[in-house]
Parts: sequence; structure tokens; C-alpha cells
Amino acid sequence: MTHPPQAPPQVPAPSHPPLPTQAAATAKAPRQAPTPARSTAWAEGVDRLRAAATTEPGRLRAIGAVLAALVLVFGAVTAWQTTSRADAADRVLNRSQPLSNDAAAIYRSLADANTAASSGFLAGGQEPAKVRERYQRDIDRASEKLATAASNAGSDASSAASVSQLNKLLPQYTALIERARANNRQGLPLGGAYLRYANDTMQTRMLPAAEKLYKAENERLTDDYGDAKPYPWLAIAFGVVALAALGWAQHRNYRRTNRVFNTGLVAATTAAAVALLWLLAGHTFARSGLNESYDRGVKSLNVLNDARISSLKARGNENLTLVSRGAETVLVGDATKDKFDVAYQRQMARLAGAKAGDEGLLGRAAELADDASGERPVAAAAKNVTEWKDRHKSARASDDSGDYEGALDKVIGAKSAEPTGESFDNVDAALDVALAHEQREFKRAAEDGKGAMTGLPVGAAVLAVVGAAAAVLGIGRRLSEYR
Repeated sequence: MTHPPQAPPQVPAPSHPPLPTQAAATAKAPRQAPTPARSTAWAEGVDRLRAAATTEPGRLRAIGAVLAALVLVFGAVTAWQTTSRADAADRVLNRSQPLSNDAAAIYRSLADANTAASSGFLAGGQEPAKVRERYQRDIDRASEKLATAASNAGSDASSAASVSQLNKLLPQYTALIERARANNRQGLPLGGAYLRYANDTMQTRMLPAAEKLYKAENERLTDDYGDAKPYPWLAIAFGVVALAALGWAQHRNYRRTNRVFNTGLVAATTAAAVALLWLLAGHTFARSGLNESYDRGVKSLNVLNDARISSLKARGNENLTLVSRGAETVLVGDATKDKFDVAYQRQMARLAGAKAGDEGLLGRAAELADDASGERPVAAAAKNVTEWKDRHKSARASDDSGDYEGALDKVIGAKSAEPTGESFDNVDAALDVALAHEQREFKRAAEDGKGAMTGLPVGAAVLAVVGAAAAVLGIGRRLSEYR
């Protein structure tokens, strides 16, 4: 019997668990630890340093670095400040004071040339050869000093302007003098007019320019003194701090190890102490020498230069009183007086004092002179000024009475045994001796001041390097105990 084929039994499809929801998946997923942030190289370095600083070797390394840095900074600042002061002291000695002296020489040469020109004019058509030579020597000296001043004026606008003005006026002045001489030789009265015009050019234009140059150079000298004399307080402060730090380091070392000395630190302290003492002593001696050069040299030179210039002006005005013969007058109070005689009296009052109790320039010079070699020429100048004033009175009395030839003789000394010109020459010679003495005093004291700082910048730098190296070696010796 045939049976129909039967269908194979159906295997049920495998059942899949339902997919979890997002929330359930999130809830059942295991939590992962957050990835730590990667630190920077700088932060890692700081961390290492912080960790190292908490250990004694780390602290010692930091202390050694600080000590070496302090000593080196002390040496560098000392070298810098002492170098600047040594340079300023050198400028005082070799530049600014010589230039100030040259400026004074320009003023004196111009004033003396003017005096010599008027003296030669009074002598008549044939002026004495000595007077002519003196005039020419003064003009040559003024020209030479002006060339020096021009090359050293630099960026100083005031000095450059004064030198330029004098270089322009000097040829004009000498041309006027030559015209005055030419007319005088021919006996023409126009010569006196040319001489007065030349004198006016000198008194109102040239000498004020020379005085301005002199003041500018004196200001430069004062500035150089101001740069050379102040104490190097910054270097001193660093030296004290370095010594205090070295002392603290040695005390700390003693407390932690019970050892009294650390050879390296002792050597560093000695080097720093020597540098600081050298700095203090060297600058103190330098300052003392510079102060002495100013008080015993520059002050006296300034007063003596002013005194010599006043005597030159007085002599020139005395001569011009006779040249003008009353042609130029000024009103003094209610009286009309000769212009040049009034100027003479003013310069003599400035030189010797106008009244009792007024010491004048010579009195101040005598006070500033600190030894017999300086006092003697000033006293001689004062004595000859008194004699000059007496002789001048006699010459003026002769002129006022109408004896022009007698007055002329008493001034230039053609026949007179005691002319005012002799007194003036004695005053000028005495002041020249006093100026030479004070110049030597200045140079000696300034050289002492400059010499006191010789080697200090280099020596301080070398000691600082030695001290820093010793401090590092001393700390290194202590560190070796931890290895």
C-alpha cells in the first residue's frame, strides 16, 4: 500500500534575545578609567626641581648656584661702575681741565694782545719791537688754542659756536689793528678811531665769546668731576649682599655638619671681602684726590685766571684813556667821566676790592693758596696792584692838568723811572707764577685720584670669578658626601 510522502518535521527557528535598549546598554557597560592628561616638559621639569629641592643635595645645588651668581654679579657691577669713574677721572686730568685751561689761555691771549696793541699805539709811529712781538705772540697763541678748541668741541653746540665766532672775528680785529698802525705811523688821527673800534670789537664781541667758551669748558670739567666722584653704591650693595649670603651658607653648613670651616666657602668669602674692601678704599682715596685737585687746584686756577684777565683789561683801558683823550665819555651819577678810565677803575676794584672789607680776586686767591709757594706770588701781585693804583693816580693828575706828555710818560715809561706799565708787568708776572704753581698742584692731586682706581675694574672681575669658582667647589665638596 502506497503511502503519500510526509513533510519533514519543521525545526523551530532559534529565538534571539531581544536587543537591549540604549539606556540599558549604557547602564550595563563597564566604566573605563579616564586617561590622565599628558604633562608638558616644563611642568615635568618644575616637578623634578621641586622634588630635588626637598632633598639636601638639591638644596645645596641651589645654594651653590645662588652664591656663584651673587659673587659674579658683584664683580660685574664693580667692574662697570669703577670703569666709568676711572674714565671720568682720566677725562678730568687729561681732557676737560686742559681744555678749560686752553679756553682761559684764549681769553688771556686776546686781552693781552689788545693791551699790547694799545701800548704800541701810545709809543708813536715806531712801536717798540718787544711790544710788537708780544702782540704777535698773543695772536699766534690764541689762533693755536682756537684750533685745539675747534677739534675738541665735539657735539657741544655752545663751544662750537663760540669757537666759530672767534675764528671769524680774529682776522677782522687784526685788520683793524693794522689800519690803526698804518695811520698812526703817518700821524693821522684816524688811527685812534681804528684802534678804538678794534678795542670795541674785542671788548663787546670777542672777549664775551671767549668767556662763553671758558664757561662751557668749565661746565664740562664740573660734569666730569660729577661722574668721577660719586660712590658706586650699587656695587657696594651687591658686595654686602654677597658677603651676607656667603656667611649664611657657612653658618648653615656648620649647624648641619658641625664643621667650622668649608675651604671653598672661606675662599669665596675672602675673595669677595678683598674686592669690597679694595672698592671702598680705592674709591675713597680716589675721591679724596679728586676733591683735593678741585679745592686746591681748579678753584685757585679759576680765581687767578679771573684776576689776570681783570689786570689785562685794566691795563688796556688805562692805555685807551690816553688814546681817546676824552673822546668817549659816560655819565656816572651827575658827573661825566672818561669811558675808559671808568672801565679801568671797575677792573681794579674787581681785582683788589672796591672798599674796606672787600677782598677782591687777589684776596680770594690768597685764601685759597694753601702753601708758601702759592701765597708768595699772590702777595707780590697784591703789592704791585697797590703800587699801580698810586702811579695811575699820578698819571691821571698830570693828564687832567693838561700835561698829556707827562701822563703818557708815566703810563708807558719812555722817560719815567716808575711807569704804570712796570707795575702791570710785575702783576702779570706774579700771577703767571701763581697759575703755574696751582696747575702743578691740580695735576699732582688729580693723578693721585686717578691712580687710586688703577687696576680696580680688572681686579674686581678676577676676584669675582675666583670667588664664584671657590663657592661652587665648596658646595661640591659638601655634595660629595652624599654619593
